[in-house]
Amino acid sequence: MIAVLKRMVMIVAIVFAGVGGAHAGATLLQVDVLNDDGSLHESHSYTLDDLRAVSAEGFETNTIWTEGVQQFKGVALSTLLEQLNVSGDQLQAVAINDYSVTIPITDAIAGGPIVAYERNGASMSVRNKGPLWIVYPYDRDPSYQTEAVYSRSIWQLEKIIVSK
Repeated sequence: MIAVLKRMVMIVAIVFAGVGGAHAGATLLQVDVLNDDGSLHESHSYTLDDLRAVSAEGFETNTIWTEGVQQFKGVALSTLLEQLNVSGDQLQAVAINDYSVTIPITDAIAGGPIVAYERNGASMSVRNKGPLWIVYPYDRDPSYQTEAVYSRSIWQLEKIIVSK
C-alpha cells in the first residue's frame, strides 16, 4: 500500500511539475541489476540532470503513436548499459502505471533504441508519453517496424531491471 501511495505521489508531482516534466533533481529512472538467483545485485538512480550528463543521441523518426516525423533526444540504451558495465539476457522495462515489457538485451546496440527525455526539442510531460520513453529509430530499419518492437517502446518509463 505504501508503494502505491509513493507511486501516486510521484505521478502527481510529475504532472504538476509543469511543461518541463519532472524536476531535474527528482529520480526519473531506476536501473536494478539482478544476480543469477534473481536477488538484487545493485541499483542505480538517475535524475534528468544525470541522464543529460551522459552523451546524448538523437534521431528523427515517425511513430505509430504520433503525427508526422518526431525528433527524439536521449541516452542510447546501449550507452546506459555500457556505463553501468552490466550484462544479462533481458531487460524488464516498467512504466509509472506498472505496465512492463521485456526487451532482449540484444536490442541495446549502437544506432538502436534510446531512453528519450526530449521530443521535438522539449521535455515530455506524463500526459505526452514522458518524462522518459524508450524509442527505436523506426524509419532507419524495417526490422524496427514490427509489433514486437512497437510493444517494447514503453513510455512513462521509470525502471529498468537487468536480469539473466
